[in-house]
Amino acid sequence: MASLSYIVYVLASLLNPVNFFLYGHHSQYTGSSNSSIEHDDQYKVALFVFGDSLFEAGNNGYLANVTTELDAAIAWPYGETFFPYPTGRFSDGRIVPDFIAKYAKLPMLPPYLQPGPHDFTDGCNFASAGAGVLVQTNPGRSISLPAQLSFFKDVRKSLQQKLGGLKAKRVLREAVYLIGIGGDDYFDFYNDFPNATESLQLEAVAVVVGNLSIILQEIYDSGGRKFAFQNAEPLGCIPYRRQEHNSIEGCVEGLNSLARLHNTALVSVLKELESQLLGFKYSIFDYYNSLDDRLRNPAKYGFTNATYACCGTGLFRAAYCGGDNGTKPYELCNDVGDYLWFDGSHTTEIANIPIAELIWSGTPNVTGPYNVKQLFQQVSAY
Repeated sequence: MASLSYIVYVLASLLNPVNFFLYGHHSQYTGSSNSSIEHDDQYKVALFVFGDSLFEAGNNGYLANVTTELDAAIAWPYGETFFPYPTGRFSDGRIVPDFIAKYAKLPMLPPYLQPGPHDFTDGCNFASAGAGVLVQTNPGRSISLPAQLSFFKDVRKSLQQKLGGLKAKRVLREAVYLIGIGGDDYFDFYNDFPNATESLQLEAVAVVVGNLSIILQEIYDSGGRKFAFQNAEPLGCIPYRRQEHNSIEGCVEGLNSLARLHNTALVSVLKELESQLLGFKYSIFDYYNSLDDRLRNPAKYGFTNATYACCGTGLFRAAYCGGDNGTKPYELCNDVGDYLWFDGSHTTEIANIPIAELIWSGTPNVTGPYNVKQLFQQVSAY
C-alpha cells in the first residue's frame, strides 16, 4: 500500500503548479465503452457506496439519539422534489448514487442501516453525513469510513452464507465500489489550523490519503477490484463554508488548497495501487473542476443562482435548511430548478443528474482512466 512518506514526496514534487491533468495517457483505457468486455446478461453487477453526505441515502437517520439538528435531511423540505418526503438524502430529491444505480439497471440502493431485508447482490449504500476517512472526524455523529468498511465486511459474510463462497466471490469481484469522502476531514483540519503552511497541509493530506489507501487495500483483500471515485470539490466555495468563515467576496482559499492537494495525492496513490494489485481498476471523476465551472458559469448549465442556497438562512442562505424541523426560521426558494445548491453544502437534484452522467460515461479528461460505465462492463479476471 502507499506509504505516507511516498504520498508527501509525490505531493511536494507536484506543487509547482498543482497538477490537474489527472490522467495522462493510460495503457488500459480503451477509448470507447463499446470496446470493453461486456458481462453476460444473466449476471448483474453490484454497486457498493461509501462516503459522506454527498452520497448518503439515510444511514444517519438510524443512529442512536439522532435529531434534526444533527441530521437535517430526515426532515422537510429535504426530498420534496422527487420522493416527496425526507429520506435522509441531503438534496431536494435524488443524489448521484441513485442515478448511477439507475444507469446500471439496479434498484435505488437503500441505506445499510435501514431495517428489513436487503438484497446485497444489488449492492448497498454505507455513506454517512459527516463521515471522514479518519475515525476522529465527527465521532458519534457519523459513520466513519473504517466503520463503513466494517459494515461491508458484514455484508461479505452475509453474501457468503446466502450464495456460497464462489458465487459471493464473483459478486464482490465484479462489483463497483463508488467512493466520495474526505471533505469533512479537511473542514476539521482547517477549523483547527486556518493559517496552516503548505507543509502542514501536505502532512494532513498525507494522513487522510494514506488512511484511505489502507481502506482500499482492505476492500481489495475482501474481493473488490473496480473502484470509482469522486474527487474533492472546491471546498472553500461551498456556500456554508463561505458563510461560516465570512468570506463575502470569494471562496476560502485554504480549503480549496487542501482539496487540490488531496486530488493530486489521490491520483498518485491510485496509480500506485494499480501497479501493485493484480486486477485493480479505477475511475476518478474530476468533481473539482466540474463544480468550479458551474460556479463560475451558472447560466451555461441552466442555473440563475450558484451563490445562494435554495434553502436555509444567513448570508448565503446556507445554514439551517428546514429550521431544525421547523423550530427555527429559514427561507425556501420558489423554484429549486434555478439553483445549483439546495442547502448550504449540497446540490439540487437537477444539478446531480448531469454530474452523475459525467461519472457514468464522461470522457477521459473528466472521468478516467475508465468511466463508471466501463467499469460495470469490465469482467475482472483476478
